[in-house]
Parts: sequence; structure tokens; C-alpha cells
Amino acid sequence: MKPGIHPNYKEVVFQDLASGFTFLTRSTVNTKETIDFEGQEYPLVKVEISSQSHPFYTGKQSLNTTAGQIDKFNRRFSRG
Repeated sequence: MKPGIHPNYKEVVFQDLASGFTFLTRSTVNTKETIDFEGQEYPLVKVEISSQSHPFYTGKQSLNTTAGQIDKFNRRFSRG
């Protein structure tokens, strides 16, 4: 690897603002905030949504079925 061209890859804590869920991972993101996580200090990145609050992962997602939309269209515009 060439020196000086790669970003700093380090451990970072991400915090979900919607649920308060925090997790440690590695990233190249730069941040000015820090947090004490499991007895050590890490850079902190605040995110609006994560797997703990996203409707797809929590099972609260509403599904629109295409079949229902087709039936609605046919009822509205059918010639009869």
C-alpha cells in the first residue's frame, strides 16, 4: 500500500438518535464528538436511523401490494 493516500480506518461508535441504540464498528468517517463506550473513548457518529428503528427491520413496515392497486384501477376505470 502506498503511504499517505489511505484514510484513517479506526473504531467508531454509531448512535441511533431515534432509539438511542449504540454500536461499535470500524470506519473512516471523521468526527469531532467522542463517547465513552464500554470503558474506552471512541469517536461518535450520530445517525438518524439504524436497524433498531427502521420500519423494515422492526417489522412495522406497511406493504402496498401491486395486486390490490391493479384491482382498484380496474374497478375505477372498467367499462361496464
